[in-house]
Formats: sequence, C-alpha cells, structure tokens
Amino acid sequence: MRVTITDLDHDSWAIEQGVAEAEGVEFQIIHGGKDAGLDPRVKGSNGLLVQYADITAEVMDYLLPELKVIGRYGVGVDTIDLDAAEQRGIVVVNVPDYGTQSVADHAITLALAVARNLSTLDALARKSTMDLATAMPIHQFVDQTFGVLGFGAIGHTCANKARGLGFQTQVCDVMIPQGTTEIDGFPVVSQDELLATSDIISVHVPLIPATKHLFNDETFAKMKDGAIIVNTARGGVIDTDALVRAVESGKLRGAGLDVLEIEPVPADSLLLKLNRVILSPHAAYYSEESYYQLKRRTMQNVIDVLKGRECKNIVVPRKK
Repeated sequence: MRVTITDLDHDSWAIEQGVAEAEGVEFQIIHGGKDAGLDPRVKGSNGLLVQYADITAEVMDYLLPELKVIGRYGVGVDTIDLDAAEQRGIVVVNVPDYGTQSVADHAITLALAVARNLSTLDALARKSTMDLATAMPIHQFVDQTFGVLGFGAIGHTCANKARGLGFQTQVCDVMIPQGTTEIDGFPVVSQDELLATSDIISVHVPLIPATKHLFNDETFAKMKDGAIIVNTARGGVIDTDALVRAVESGKLRGAGLDVLEIEPVPADSLLLKLNRVILSPHAAYYSEESYYQLKRRTMQNVIDVLKGRECKNIVVPRKK
C-alpha cells in the first residue's frame, strides 16, 4: 500500500511520514508542480495527498487501477475533478475544519488592519511624522457593520469574533433557509442588503462556478461607499481587475486579501501599488496548532479510506 504526496510547499513532511510509518504504509513525496499527477514516480500509488496539483480525469486514468483515494490538504477541492472521481469510483477526502479558528483570526486581523489603516500609519511612524491626514478616515468598531458572506464553520466563527469586538454583525448564506431573519443572534440579510449596508464584508464562500467572480464591477457598485472587503476564501471569488478599479476610484476604502486569482502575486500586479490593500501569502490557515492537525489528518484520512475504516471528511464517497 503506497501513498504519495504530489506537491507540498511546507518545510517538512515528518508528520505525514510518521503517520504512514505507524500504519505500515509506504510513503513518498515527489515535490511536483501542477501536473505532478502525471509524473511516472506517482504511478502505482493507492492514495494521493495533494496541495496545488491538478488532479484531472487524465491523471486519474493514468493512475488507475491502483488509485483509490485522493486527499486534499485543507478545505477546497477545486483542483480535483470531482465528477471524474465519482465516475471512476475514486474517493476524495479533505480536512474542512482544521483551521477554522486560524482562518477566522486572520480574516479579523486583515479587517482590522485595513479599517485602522495600519499600513499607512506604519509608514508615517517610520518617517517620524504624526500627520494623520493621509490615514483618514478611521472609524471606531462599534459604529461599523460587519457583514459575513458564507455562514459555514469559518464564517460563523468570524461572525462571533466580529461581534465580540463590538461590530454590528450580520450574515448571509444561500444555505440558510429562506425566510430566516436571525440565526444564533445574527441578523440574516439578503446578499444585496449585505452589500449595501456593510462597512466591512468578510468572504467565506467556496469557489464553484456560481461564485467565480462573484465580486465584480456590478457587485462592487452595489457596496456601500467606502466599504472594505476581506477575502480568506478563494482568490477566484473576486475579479482582481474590478477590485483594483473599485479601490482606485475610491468606491472601496480598501481590501485585505489572503487569496488571489494568481498566486503568488505577480510582481507587476496593480494590487501592489494600492496603499490600502493589505496582502498575505495564502497564510490564513496557518497556526502551529492548525498546521499539525492539517498534516496529520490529511494523511490519516487517506489511510483510513485505504484500510476500509470510517472517515468523516469524505467529499466523494466510495461507490457502493
């Protein structure tokens, strides 16, 4: 029984290796790129651990009949052809709840950094000036409305943290039953109302065809003047060019982005020239605690499937 890590940008894979060895499973890592699944070294693998590699129908056909399960580091599975996996009887697993607290912490951190304009204040301090004019306006949290788009585990946790800081917090999610006006003490509003009334919007939706470029010129036009957008979900949810236009025009006060359409951010990206856009390199998931859980559980999920044990984090189940 062999499990292969196709690609990984972590500085160590000792945790995964330790889980595999304890289970008596052969383990290898090949440090491939987006097309790592077609690397000859992967042939013969029963399970894959995937970070960014594209696992297409072509890859699955190349690795069949040995391939039984694909494990994705993290929540999103948009690099895996789920329909192809289902058709071929290949199980897909993820780790949806490993970084709930960490991602919510990061979303709040980005929101506060942009709202308090820390990048400008930091630059002023380093120039030994106390002229706050270029950093204005800055508002106190209790007079601001914090909108959460997507009320899954991370969105829910983010909403709780925002409320704890004094923000008037409201939520929107297509999965909340129609007609619901309140959930866990949070007002439930339509997407258009969330856009029109929120001073800060934190995005927590998956990247699926319906959410591709969910935030575009039309969406930004519906947002409150001077609002802030924060994205720790998936880069493709926001049309980058439209975001640049919205910030440059002053429609938006700023943005906090942990995820981008193109990662890492290109050196010539216009985002890098925008003072009130704060970027982080897809790091929201990271804390010492979440890092350990992600690595251990991704490997354990794959092995559990291979050994016929129960696995609760199944995206595409085994064919019956």
